[in-house]
Amino acid sequence: MVKVRKSRSVKEKDKISDIYELILFNDDVNKFDHVIATLVEVCSYDEISAEQVAIITHFKGKCAVKSGSYYELKPMCEEIGNRNLTCELV
Repeated sequence: MVKVRKSRSVKEKDKISDIYELILFNDDVNKFDHVIATLVEVCSYDEISAEQVAIITHFKGKCAVKSGSYYELKPMCEEIGNRNLTCELV
C-alpha cells in the first residue's frame, strides 16, 4: 500500500529546501528476506543496512528509509508498494 501525504501542492513542494521522508511500515505478511531484498533493489541499501532497517521496522512499527525530494522518492515508494510492502511519503 502506498500513501502520499501532501500538506501543500507539489508545485510548492519542489523547492530544494522541502524534504520528504519515505516511511516503511511493519506488517505481519512479508518475511524479512523479502523486505531486505526490496530495500537493496529499490533503495540501493547494502544487505547489512537493509537488515538493520527491517529489524527497526519490525520492532518500532515503522522506519524512515530515505529522505529527499518528492520526485526522487515517489517512484521508490510506488515500487515498494508494488512489492506488497506498506510505505508512505511524508
